[in-house]
Order: sequence, then structure tokens, then C-alpha cells
Amino acid sequence: MVMQIRLQQTGAPTVLHLEQTTAQAPGPGEVWLEQAAIGVNPLDVSQRKGDVPIALPSGLGLEGAGTVAAIGAQVTGINVGDRVGYATGPLGAYASARLYPAERLVKLPDNLGLDEAAALLFKGITAHYLLHSTYPVGPGTRLMIYGAAGALGQLLVPWAKHLGAFVIGVVSKPQSVARARASGCDEVLVFDAATLAAQVLDVTHGQKLDVVYDPIGRVSFEASLDSLRPRGLLVSCGMASGAPPAIELSTLNAKGSLFITRPSLAAHTATAGEYQQRAGEVLAAVATGIIRPQIWKRYALADAAMAHDDLQQGRSQGAVILTP
Repeated sequence: MVMQIRLQQTGAPTVLHLEQTTAQAPGPGEVWLEQAAIGVNPLDVSQRKGDVPIALPSGLGLEGAGTVAAIGAQVTGINVGDRVGYATGPLGAYASARLYPAERLVKLPDNLGLDEAAALLFKGITAHYLLHSTYPVGPGTRLMIYGAAGALGQLLVPWAKHLGAFVIGVVSKPQSVARARASGCDEVLVFDAATLAAQVLDVTHGQKLDVVYDPIGRVSFEASLDSLRPRGLLVSCGMASGAPPAIELSTLNAKGSLFITRPSLAAHTATAGEYQQRAGEVLAAVATGIIRPQIWKRYALADAAMAHDDLQQGRSQGAVILTP
């Protein structure tokens, strides 16, 4: 018996329904994966709400880990019994078992738990491309990370510090300050759109920032722009408060010839080779202690709606996983 979460329409967490289905034989290039843990990410919430359109009806989820139970024809390098994880599509991770393309599986080291892998790969690969490709962070880089106490922030901050950056973390409430400092932030600011840019100016002694990583969106957009030095980069990497507003190109000129980008994991893992390379560097960063997977809470697969509600309402304090 296979259990999976499906949605027929977008909306509140209650649109997520647990359904029963049957196991399937893998086709060419596929495996049948019995899952031990499933990662829950803000993108899942955006897709469920309809902010990021998906074809319906649909499964949900892009991150999971488990054991290969069967392999199809033309599969090489993967064997039955292998411990594997993944962090890209196709959708359908919210399930006790599923079909998945073999070339997108990441073999896991023995000392990494399956639950840890499900909490790590999607966010770890995101952190990797943000710090290495979107903006090449290095010694002396001045940057700001919103959600520094959250699941992605708990990977971004220590990795950025390892690369030599000066890191300002932004949190939504005073109770999160200590957790952000524990991740390695040099300074932590509690978000106030009216005062944030002035606080950044003070903290940086007038220099402002090279790059801002902003997953918040609408309410933080202006403050992010105003925190950047001339020719600085705003990385819009989420929309927790709604999509950022449209901007006139002349505004970027007036604020100092600024740059804006909106990167995606899909564009940075488009080929199997690039995907495996980034995943390998994430696992290497864990092995050397640069970053570490941290699970805030585990939910049963049947409680996916509860997990979504906690994430959407800002109650989570780290990575969230589902267990079949």
C-alpha cells in the first residue's frame, strides 16, 4: 500500500488530501523508491497556495530520501538497496513511495541519516548556488540574509562565514535573535521595513552591502534595495509576503546602478552533471563541518497540512520533514 498527498485545487492547507494508491513498476531510467523522509519547503507552500502555478490535479514536494526498491531498464550506477536522496522534480515527494528518475538520485554517505538528507539537499543546493553562482561570496563580502534563523538561513549563514563574508542576519521577531547568532551572524537585526536600511548603514559604517538575499518579497523589497551599495545585487529568492512589486529600471539607476536577479533551483540544476556536482559539494560541506542538517520538527505524512500551516504562519524554527 502506497500513501500519497494530492491536491485537486490550490488554496489553504486543507486542500492537501492523503490518498491510497498502488506500487508501480519503474520504466526505463526510473527507480521505485521507498521513502523514509520528505522535505517540506517554502516553494511547496507557494505551489499549494497557487502563487507558483502547477498543473492540477497534482502531487507535491521536490525533496526526499529513502531506499531504492526496484530499478528499471537502462539504469546505471544505482542498485537496489542504495540509500539515496533528491532535491528536484518531478513533483510527488509527499508519498511513502514513488517513481523517480535515476539520474537525479544522490547517493548518500553512511553517516548521513535519511531524515537528515531530506532536510538538507534542497536547501543545501539552494545555499550552494546562491553563495557560489548567483554572487561569488568571498573574503570581505558584506551581505544580508533574511530568515537567518530559519531552515535555509541555518545553512547560508555558516557557509557564508566559511567563505569569509561579513553577515548581517534579519529575523522577524526578537525571540529568533539568539538562534541567528548561533548560526554565525556578525550582526542580527529584527525586521522593520521603515528602519532596516538605516540600521544597515550604521552597522556597515556607511558602506552598505554587496548583496542581499531576500526570500520575503513584497514587504522587504524597498528596504533591501536601500541597503545596497552602488552596483550591489538584490537576490530575490522567495515571496513569503507576496511577490515583489514591479520596478522601473530608472529606479535601479537612481539608487546606484543596482542589479536584481530572481534565481531558481531548476535553472541551477538543469543538467544531471551540474545537479550532481552541487549535491556533492553540499555533502562535502557537511562532511567537513561547514554546515550541518538541523531538523526542527517531524510530522507524519498524514499531517502535511499541519506542517504547511506551521511553515506559512512562521512558527517553524528550522527544517521540517514528513515521515511516511
